[in-house]
Amino acid sequence: MASSSHNTFEGVDDENFDQYFDQYFDQHFDQQFDQAFENFSINYDDQEDARKKRKKRVHIERDREEGNVRLWNDYFSKTPTYPANLFRRRFRINKPLFMHIVDQLSNEVEYFRQKKDALGRISLSPLQKCTAAIRVLAYDTAADVVDEYLRVSETTTRSCVEHFVEEIIYLFGDEYLRRPTSADIQRLLDIGERRGFPGMIGSIDCTLNDINVLDRSPVFDDIINGQVPQVTFSVNGKEYHLAYYLTDGPKPRLFAQHQEALRKCRACFGVLQACFAIVKNPALFWDKVKIGKIRRACIILHNIIVEDERDVYTQFDVSEFQQGEDTGTSHVDLTYSTDMPTNIANMMGVRTRICDRQMHQQLKADLVEHIWRKFGR
Repeated sequence: MASSSHNTFEGVDDENFDQYFDQYFDQHFDQQFDQAFENFSINYDDQEDARKKRKKRVHIERDREEGNVRLWNDYFSKTPTYPANLFRRRFRINKPLFMHIVDQLSNEVEYFRQKKDALGRISLSPLQKCTAAIRVLAYDTAADVVDEYLRVSETTTRSCVEHFVEEIIYLFGDEYLRRPTSADIQRLLDIGERRGFPGMIGSIDCTLNDINVLDRSPVFDDIINGQVPQVTFSVNGKEYHLAYYLTDGPKPRLFAQHQEALRKCRACFGVLQACFAIVKNPALFWDKVKIGKIRRACIILHNIIVEDERDVYTQFDVSEFQQGEDTGTSHVDLTYSTDMPTNIANMMGVRTRICDRQMHQQLKADLVEHIWRKFGR
């Protein structure tokens, strides 16, 4: 059989074959190496050119010490430029309470402590960092808006907001995001009864929360699960054992007048939460996890503010509501334990009582009669 003419190594002995193969391999390797090195050099040169063309980060000497002095003189000195009412409007919080939060953050959180760098220069003060954070939460402004006044960069401002909300949740979350205690419920019952609504613990705005979906709301879950204290109150000579919420809807005129007056009084609490514009406006610069922390921190701050200013909201003449036969019939059963295990039968029984239309109509009629006898004459 004739051999193929394409066989390069035909008639070559082993020694010559090894020599030829080594030469061929070295030549091919050198070519590939030279090509790879040339490509690498071209890419490196291109990267160097791009790096040189790339705009370098410009350092701005903001004179942060001047920003701290200005902030102190405007709001925190013995003779501040702006009075307490402007501080409350711009910071959404009273000055003593704000200083309490700043002191706690600076004492317990490393990020908010004022330190010196390697050159001995003092860093941003806790007041600057907390003010930058609270302004962004209150006004939902861009992070660089506070730069001109506080001398805090955009990146640092975002970092201040992130650390601020995380530490507010960590330091105050357990106290201000808890279920109402027996004392809290009793206080709400006392206020409701003085206003003419024994047994009332709150109100629900059904213009925003459709009453048709209230059945799926978690509002009553704790009651059904037996995790709230038991309440007893009397209206128009009848005793009831479930507290209630006020809602809107058609009612007798006198009843509606007093109900709306109370609901508007309670609406001031919602206004405080609405003051944090970052909660209600579209979030453009934060991811979902950070948005959740921001909302949680705003709720905590709202509850802190409500507790601090509670006496302002309840400044009414108690004698105005203590007339006739009213002796305070709304009480929390302090002997009831919320730690007892429940079962499905008890849960269904409580749910049936909550959904009892006849009891609802009876309570409404008794409240109307109670309001008429208390305020109608």
